[in-house]
Amino acid sequence: MAAFSIKVNGKTHQVDVDSDTPVLWVLRDHLKLVGTKFGCGIASCGACTIHADGNAIRSCSLPVSAVKDMELTTIEGLSKDGDHPVQEAWLEHDVPQCGYCQAGQIMNAAAFLEKNSNPSDEEISQAMNGNICRCGTYIRINQAIKTAASKMS
Repeated sequence: MAAFSIKVNGKTHQVDVDSDTPVLWVLRDHLKLVGTKFGCGIASCGACTIHADGNAIRSCSLPVSAVKDMELTTIEGLSKDGDHPVQEAWLEHDVPQCGYCQAGQIMNAAAFLEKNSNPSDEEISQAMNGNICRCGTYIRINQAIKTAASKMS
């Protein structure tokens, strides 16, 4: 075990874990930030998506030793009151059904829209490819992203 200092949602935390511990488990088990979900464990489904320096990354496959100077943001840190434009658009379009994948979907969409504030349907599909929604709400997800983009621009 080793001591690691990581910055999550604007706060620095000290954790004592093995260097190969995935960030997902540091967030959930050590910091009690359980909004980030475990889906597949091999970075294929997107349920564990968080931001690292503003980029969407899969936390299930990122070892804590790799995030030394990165600023990590989880769904809990995306906005103080759930008022990020993507979160508001998600509610407006009634996107969630079971809700399990939604934190990862929202985090991926938010990072994407920071880089592309006026995306085409094709760009949205490409950006969200790999974030799996088992309930199949892809049409509403795409509509919500377009709505969020218009609110952000």
